[in-house]
Amino acid sequence: MKLETIDYRAPDSAQQFVQSLRDTGFGVLSNHPIRQELVEAIYKEWHAFFQSDNKQEFLFKPETQDGFFPSEVSETAKGHTVKDIKEYYHVYPWGRIPDSLRENILTYYREANALAAELLSWVEAHSPEDVKAHFSMPLPDMIKDSQKTLLRVLHYPPMTGDEELGAIRAAAHEDINLLTVLPAANEPGLQVQAKDGSWIDVPSDFGNLIINIGDMLQEASGGYFPSTSHRVINPEGADKTKSRISLPLFLHPNPEVVLSERYTADSYLMERLRELGVI
Repeated sequence: MKLETIDYRAPDSAQQFVQSLRDTGFGVLSNHPIRQELVEAIYKEWHAFFQSDNKQEFLFKPETQDGFFPSEVSETAKGHTVKDIKEYYHVYPWGRIPDSLRENILTYYREANALAAELLSWVEAHSPEDVKAHFSMPLPDMIKDSQKTLLRVLHYPPMTGDEELGAIRAAAHEDINLLTVLPAANEPGLQVQAKDGSWIDVPSDFGNLIINIGDMLQEASGGYFPSTSHRVINPEGADKTKSRISLPLFLHPNPEVVLSERYTADSYLMERLRELGVI
């Protein structure tokens, strides 16, 4: 199995994209509306921020979950015991953002959210009627004006050789949210697990946009759209000396949105955050 890149401008791009999500849990778009120069500027600005001591002034607040998360409090993926090798910053429009970084990151947040709403409309339009019947409201409406949608700026530092045994940049996991939207990072390493258990490299050509299904869409679609395990493996050879910046946007519905008979968006999120040890 191989993940094919889909041209956003193609007449049948929506159909191809939704089929790819259905088959693999992932879709990869080229020629999409997210401006490459904006992404590059953000990578550069935030790389400098992660190298500076200034980041310590923005330490996250447990009650709001915005701000800087140092590597010592980084996540341990569900079912794993070793922390991932990463540090990150949680960006919400209402949260704390360094003034010098605010304009570009919030512009990106708005543009990526607008595209994400379109992608959710594609998913709904190309879902079978019995799957659509599961949705408590139109999918784009679930994220409309949501204060919970999270933009995470991730920094995977260069490898030193002193990493904890078994630690990788991001252990295999599934995302919690509806969809995750990710510009191809400045270094490769993202892999998705196929149905046979093997691992497939996600095309990381700079300029691609990578989208994957989260557990909430799997829940809301009655399992029709699979939330697929993915990971970020450690680099080899000369690439070990490079940092990796990544910019995933996690689309979260408004808290009161009904996902299924079992869960609202809020009850689902709280259950998963407790499992991760974040709250």
